[in-house]
Formats: sequence, C-alpha cells, structure tokens
Amino acid sequence: MYLLAIDTSANASAALLDATDAQDVRVIESFTSTASNDHSEVLAPAIESLFKNAGIGGDGLAGIVVGVGPGPFTGLRVGLATARTLGFVWNIPVHGVMSLDAIALEAVAGNPETEFVVAIDARRKELYWARYTSTGELLDGPNVTVAEELPALPVYGAGAGLYAERLRAIGASIIEGFEDLHPSAVALGTRAARLLAEGKPLLSTEPLYLRESDAKVPAVMKGKML
Repeated sequence: MYLLAIDTSANASAALLDATDAQDVRVIESFTSTASNDHSEVLAPAIESLFKNAGIGGDGLAGIVVGVGPGPFTGLRVGLATARTLGFVWNIPVHGVMSLDAIALEAVAGNPETEFVVAIDARRKELYWARYTSTGELLDGPNVTVAEELPALPVYGAGAGLYAERLRAIGASIIEGFEDLHPSAVALGTRAARLLAEGKPLLSTEPLYLRESDAKVPAVMKGKML
C-alpha cells in the first residue's frame, strides 16, 4: 500500500511511503523545504519529482494523508488544496492528521516516561501546542497560547527551542535533539498508516487554523460586498 503524505503547517514537506507493513513503514522518497515561506512555489514540483524518482504514478496510491494544522493560514491551505486536488484527480481517499501528531510520533520513539507536550511556532509570540500521554495519545489540544500557559512537562518541537527560557521558567523541560523539530510528512504518513491498520478513524481535511487569517478585507471592499 503506497501513501502520499503532505504537510505544510511549518515547512513544505512531502513523502511517498510504502505502508504495506504499518509497523515498518518504508520511505520511498521524501522532500522537506529548508524555508518556511515557499510552500506554493516548491510543493507541486517536489511531489512531481517524488513520483518521477520512484517510478510510480498517482494511480498506484491507496490514499493521500495531509496535515491539517494547526499552522499559518497561507501555508496550511497550500498543502490542503494540493492534497484535495490530487485526491479528486486520482479518485483516491484523502485523510487528515493533526500536524502536531507527527512530532508526537517521533517523541514516542524516544520512550518518554511521562506525559509530554508538542509545540511549534505560531508567530505573534505564541505557540501551537498539544498534550500527549507517554504513548502518544492526545490528551488536550491543539491550542494556541503564549509559552507561559503550557503545562510544566517535557516539551518537544521547534517551539521548545524558540521559547526555551520562558518554558523553563514555568517548570517545563526542553528535550535535547527535538528543540528544532517541525512536523514532517514522513512521520505524519507513518502515524496515519498505523491508525488505518488499527481501524481507527482519521480526520477530515478541514483545517485547524485556531485563529483568523492575518489578511483583512479593506473597509472599502466590505462596503461593496454588502
């Protein structure tokens, strides 16, 4: 079973996965941008390159998995629109997964002993975050708050590195090796493959923006729309 996984909650990321064995998902090809603002420019060419290098076509996929956020409005909708369009063209299912779950999967691989938090940058001096059990089950979230409102638990993800001092001040701990981690398409697709194998439902492709877009309709335009 082949899956295409896409996430644009932070950097643009895509991966082709062989999920025939859900407990040993194999990465066929993957791509992650090094920038955080080039989603619309790089995602489609990257996906095309993945298929070309792998020598398979969209008709060989069992489905598409896409990160539904939380994330910035503009970047997130690029990944969602791409996944929905490809799903429609190839007539295959498109599944949503919360993007923070991708980091949670990688955190669990390190065998945490307690509950933990995953956090990434939400801009505006805030963090997107969620709380998990030590086995990666979601307990709370996703949320968007300032660092001081996170629980005093181990924190994984790029948000931890960004606000390390403020998080330590409330009793949270920063996990070394995870303080720069963003959601990846590989981890996202792997988590989805395991949930599907267990017969558990995935999310729809409705985005988790958590707050309104920074873009506002000018007052003069609002008047014309009424």
